[in-house]
Amino acid sequence: MSPDGAQPSQSLLLLPPRRKLAILGAVLLTLFLASLDQTVVGTALPRIITDLNGANLYAWVVTAYLLTSTITVPIYGKFSDVFGRKVMLMSGVCLFLLGSWLSGASQNMTQLVLFRAIQGLGAGALFPIVLAIIADLYSPRERGRFQGLFGAVFGVSFIVGPFIGGWITDNIGWHWVFYVNVPFGIASLVVLWRTLPGIVRRSASVGDLDYLGIDSVTRGSSTARASCPTGPTSTSAA
Repeated sequence: MSPDGAQPSQSLLLLPPRRKLAILGAVLLTLFLASLDQTVVGTALPRIITDLNGANLYAWVVTAYLLTSTITVPIYGKFSDVFGRKVMLMSGVCLFLLGSWLSGASQNMTQLVLFRAIQGLGAGALFPIVLAIIADLYSPRERGRFQGLFGAVFGVSFIVGPFIGGWITDNIGWHWVFYVNVPFGIASLVVLWRTLPGIVRRSASVGDLDYLGIDSVTRGSSTARASCPTGPTSTSAA
C-alpha cells in the first residue's frame, strides 16, 4: 500500500482515545438528527398539510428528501476520498441544517418540498461518511463494536421520534420540528471542526466517480417514485 493511502487511516488510529470519543459523539449526533428527522416529520406532516393547504404534494415532502439523500450517497463517498472526510461531512451537515431552517420557514408546500430536497442533499453525506470515519478511527478488532452504535442510533430515533414530533407540533408548532435540528447541528459542527483532522486522500480523484452508476441510481429511484401512489389524493381521486 502506498504511503499516501496508508497515512490517513494510520494518523486517525493514533489519535488519543478522548479525542476519538469526541469525534465519535459528534458524528453520531449528526446521524441521529438525520434519522430522527424522518420519524419526527412523519408525525407532524398532517398538521403541516393542513396549515399549508397542500394535500396534493403530501407524499413529496418525504419523497424529495429520500430521493436526494439516496442519489448523493455514492457521490459523497467518493468525494470524501478525494477531498477528505472532514470537509465533506461538514459540508453535508451545513446543507442539512440550511434545508432544516428553510423547511421550517416554508410558506407553502412547493417551498417545503424544495427545501426538503436540499435537506436530503445534506443527509446523503452523513450515512457513508460517518461509517468511513468510524472505520478510520478504530482498528478492525474494535470497529464492529463502535459500528454497532450506528444501528443503535436508528433504533433510538425510531422509538423517540414520533413522541418528540407530536410533542413539538402540539406544544410549540410544526416549524420547530425543523428548527430544533439547528442548535444541535451547530454544536456537532464545532466539535468536528476542533477535533477531526482535515486529511485529504490523494490516491483517489473525481474522475474515479462511477457516473454511469450514479445515473442508474437516479433514474431507478425516480422511476420507482413515479410508480408509487402520490398520497391521500390518489385515493380520493379514485
